[in-house]
Amino acid sequence: MTGSDAPTGPRRSEDTQRRFDAVFCDVDGCLSPEFFGPADPATLAKVSEHNRRAHETGDVPPLTLCTGRPLPFADCMARIVGVRSLPIVCEGGAWLLDPTTYQWELDPGLTDEHLAFARDFGRWAVDAFPGAYLEAGKTASVTIFHAEGPAFLRERVLPSVEREIGARGAPFHAAMTWTCINVEATCVSKATGLDRAIARAGLDPARLAGIGDTMSDLPIRQRVAYFGCPANASDAIKSHADYVSPHERADAVLDILSRL
Repeated sequence: MTGSDAPTGPRRSEDTQRRFDAVFCDVDGCLSPEFFGPADPATLAKVSEHNRRAHETGDVPPLTLCTGRPLPFADCMARIVGVRSLPIVCEGGAWLLDPTTYQWELDPGLTDEHLAFARDFGRWAVDAFPGAYLEAGKTASVTIFHAEGPAFLRERVLPSVEREIGARGAPFHAAMTWTCINVEATCVSKATGLDRAIARAGLDPARLAGIGDTMSDLPIRQRVAYFGCPANASDAIKSHADYVSPHERADAVLDILSRL
């Protein structure tokens, strides 16, 4: 990536009057629907315009992503909302994507054994539960869906998944989301991914804001000075918010950004 195509960093905070230098935002439930469905391109375009303004004038903080989604999905969404230079946390902290160099960096704590377990466990889950299928694109973790829906996953699949992890003595854990089961290495999380991103970008947590909609976004809350939630967020994470927008998803993101 060279010449005019190379991204440039945002204006320095000391050159502006803004209070925050970056916003870390979840994707599902914030910028796009939690369940499969179309996002609102007009609203996402306004988020992109916010990022353009952040990089050209420096009077508002740029937004980047912190998501459990695999890297290709995060890469695409980052392009849509105009992320230019801040690191992007992908696959629940397993990967960082640096837009300035377009390089992917796997968490150094993840070994070949972790990656092999994720591959093998995904195959086991599909074989063990007819109707189960996996989210494509993940390399260090496993996301399990089922044709019968989230309730079936929670009641019938999750207990067996947890027992199998324990029987294998694997350094992984399982957690239920709104739609699926995530099986992730215990040494990585959104927390470790955020710590790496903050360090890489040289950011001060006292000058950071965040947006999330579930308790999986609590690590964002714990690393920022200001945290907002959309109206569709879980009650549990709302209790940790500085502000809960009356709007949902991307409209809420715009509302929160306007308050920064």
